[in-house]
Amino acid sequence: MASGAIPSDDPTRTLVHARPDDPGLAHLAIAGGTYTILVTGEQTAGRYCLIDMRVPPGGGPPPHRHDFEEMFTVLDGAVEFTFRGEQTVARAGETVNIPANAPHFFRNSFDQPARLLCMCTPAGQDEYFLRVGDRVDGPTSPPPALTEEEQAERRNRAAALAADYRTELLIG
Repeated sequence: MASGAIPSDDPTRTLVHARPDDPGLAHLAIAGGTYTILVTGEQTAGRYCLIDMRVPPGGGPPPHRHDFEEMFTVLDGAVEFTFRGEQTVARAGETVNIPANAPHFFRNSFDQPARLLCMCTPAGQDEYFLRVGDRVDGPTSPPPALTEEEQAERRNRAAALAADYRTELLIG
């Protein structure tokens, strides 16, 4: 390898050691589950973000697509992914990569909670979730009980902000 092919170390960037139960992390109620932002885009100079998703039975986002890569590793349970209209089940220990721009969604179609790690590259999904989710106390905290009006407001906010975060909701 030629000298100088790799840039010098950037001492302004620091080691990130994420602990899912750290009260300083953002824990958010989103899409029926509780998502914890483990590693932010700010911490990775925008390269990626990492989100710990706890998805109860029946939970999961609506159909959508975005212009960034999204990779899920199932830690516990199982989740049914629908990718370009085709369904597949990912179980604990398995990884699914969703290519940029492809329509997809996932649902916990089973009777046990599921837990996934979601990496998005480049980052940005972390910021979107911070703007559309409701803060909760910790990674196992249930989502708040919302009225129908509050649920509609969350859906409207998610739809209104989606384009700002390179996302298209495929509902309605």
